[in-house]
Amino acid sequence: MGITIITDSLNDLTEELLKVVDCKIIPLNVIFPGDDKIYLDGVDITADEIYERVEKSKTLPHTAAITPSNFIQYFKDELDKGNQVFYTGTGSGISSTFQNAIIAKEELDPENKLIALTDSKTLSTGIGLLLLKARKAINEGNDLFKVKEIVDSYVDKLSVKFCIDILDYLYKGGRCGALSYLFGKVLHIHPLIKVEDNKLKVAEKPRGKYEKAMDLQIEEFKKDLKYIDMDYVFITHSGPKDCKDYQYIYDRIKDYIPEGHLFVTRAKATVSCHCGPRTIGILYIKNK
Repeated sequence: MGITIITDSLNDLTEELLKVVDCKIIPLNVIFPGDDKIYLDGVDITADEIYERVEKSKTLPHTAAITPSNFIQYFKDELDKGNQVFYTGTGSGISSTFQNAIIAKEELDPENKLIALTDSKTLSTGIGLLLLKARKAINEGNDLFKVKEIVDSYVDKLSVKFCIDILDYLYKGGRCGALSYLFGKVLHIHPLIKVEDNKLKVAEKPRGKYEKAMDLQIEEFKKDLKYIDMDYVFITHSGPKDCKDYQYIYDRIKDYIPEGHLFVTRAKATVSCHCGPRTIGILYIKNK
């Protein structure tokens, strides 16, 4: 049996890196109020199109988890080809997507022989880092459940953090209270968010220029240097397309990373719906 990697569109890897992973992607859903159409992340909606629509309508879209029936379709297609399936995607503390993957697995693989799932407990290129480790493990000849064991071992070693320039998307999406939003706007707060214990947590609330929030990430990156797995280090940002914030971070960390191992990626529609433009993070795996 071959092993097929399946993930969702929240992975935020570049097209080139997705070719390295060689996986099937299930798109998450984006829905605008008053619009009957369901848009598929990375298929028929982009982050920049979301920003344009939000600017015009002043309303925010919401995202919807992948359904059990969607998972069943993707999993069954591979099982019918004689393949086993390894899935990792959006963390269970962030969306019900992973729980729906469990439902699909229980229906198709009650004897636990054909499908393996890893809860990433994260998002964006945090997922991407796990996918790259999964592909490496498969290429080294490991069986399905050894692949799962290897990928599971990296989950709690992920360093996933990002800073947010404007609070409007968090506020409109109900993730930031009115008082916090008001004070944030007045005091020019750019929160630094970390993914820890399967949840998004506010780690710092730097005030002033946005560079201060980016500097906090750079400082933490430098503190972690001796522990960082240098196979892949990501700077992931949400745009817009003419935004060059990533260059600020890139120029300050590139000399610490072996040539060819630092990657800049653009977040797709799902992350952009929740965090808005100019969100940016440094993501990597720590060996310790």
